Amino acid sequence: MSESAIEFLQEWICEKCKAPAEPIRIDKQAETLARECAEEAAEAGIPLEELQEEVGDIQELIASRLEDAVEERREADAA
Repeated sequence: MSESAIEFLQEWICEKCKAPAEPIRIDKQAETLARECAEEAAEAGIPLEELQEEVGDIQELIASRLEDAVEERREADAA
């Protein structure tokens, strides 16, 4: 994967994969965000296939990051 594709994906995930204020269905949110990521990557001239070569299924990656963010929020709220 090109350096620009890696940079794009890292920045995009950091910006978009935050714990939501309200409970959500992570799978549905991940699906929506994966579409948005693919669209924004295409606009930046980065094919989805290039991203998937490095990380596999973008939707699964996003779902994992959302789950992590939700868990981090729960831990922070419990502290």
